[in-house]
Amino acid sequence: MTSASVLRKIDWILVLSTLPLLAAGLIAMKSLSPVEGAGDYFFLRQLAWVIVGLAVFFWLSFSDLRWLKNSVILFSLYALGAVSLVLLLILALKIKGASSWFTLGLFSLEPVEPLKVILILVLAKYFSRRHIEIANVKHIIVSGLYVFLPTGLVFLQPDLGSALVIVSLWLVMILVSGVSKKHLLFLFLAASALSSFLWFYALEPYQRLRVYSFINPYLDPRGAGYQTIQTTIAVGAGGLWGRGIGFGSQSRLEFLPEHQTDFIFAAFAEEWGFVGALLLFFFFSVIVWRVARIGSRAGGNFERLYSVGLNTLLVTQFFIHVGMNVGVLPITGLPMPFMSYGGSFLITIFAALGILMSFGIRSSFSASSAEDA
Repeated sequence: MTSASVLRKIDWILVLSTLPLLAAGLIAMKSLSPVEGAGDYFFLRQLAWVIVGLAVFFWLSFSDLRWLKNSVILFSLYALGAVSLVLLLILALKIKGASSWFTLGLFSLEPVEPLKVILILVLAKYFSRRHIEIANVKHIIVSGLYVFLPTGLVFLQPDLGSALVIVSLWLVMILVSGVSKKHLLFLFLAASALSSFLWFYALEPYQRLRVYSFINPYLDPRGAGYQTIQTTIAVGAGGLWGRGIGFGSQSRLEFLPEHQTDFIFAAFAEEWGFVGALLLFFFFSVIVWRVARIGSRAGGNFERLYSVGLNTLLVTQFFIHVGMNVGVLPITGLPMPFMSYGGSFLITIFAALGILMSFGIRSSFSASSAEDA
């Protein structure tokens, strides 16, 4: 298998569809700061992460990663990810009320991001081997235990948004695997009971206040409801065509908090308007379509389930981020795929795409070899 043949097999529509989203994030960061030149900090660092992310994608695409299907290797990666979350709770400093990052000099590492991809691989392996027996409730329980440990550790940080994403990965992959309606009803009732327990006994007061403020942000317009009010103002101010690059007053005048990360969609929508937001949705939809296409053509149940999990990760983070930016979901602090500032999530997403591409390329070559034989 030559480098030229691998290049021809790469899904360039997928790769090219990520570029407008990456560019939108970079342009937004460049134009956000009210001080001339100050926006270069986020812009230049994010540009470096984009280059690293693309390099990781192509490196993994060219690599034969079929060894990732090995149960021992997957369990080792899972154990490493779980240990990193435990160490995070013990060693990491709280930043903005959460212990979510290891600070490593020039950059920070958020362990939950690669763990999401590891969980997708673990669940894809588990369900691909047991898809015929999925009607047996024990497989739901066992797979749930794989998810329960990291979810609990992430919830303790506290990072409610990532905990919701991890649970969503599990639920969607169970549904695709063919869970029975009886077991689905059981899961719904168990989830309702767990949600009630978490609401009364596990959520921090500020997290409950976020939900109250989501229902009516003007209950505390200068506190918990402030972010929701400012994001909806920013999105609404963009109108149809937007205010123009560099003219987003909500972000430039610092009314919109964390505009380079948690609220980058609102900052972008204010400058680019409804039409710009539609373009984001279009290119993101193309990415989701190509991921599903690669998974469906890869041949095996493992690859198909992996692509389902990856799309669930992308879609869940995208719509939760957009939802909290337009005021239809509570604030959870999840980044926007390909746009939000930060290296951990961006590199993880490109790594996940590279793994899928590697699976797809190797399956394609295997199919071609079989036909030739």
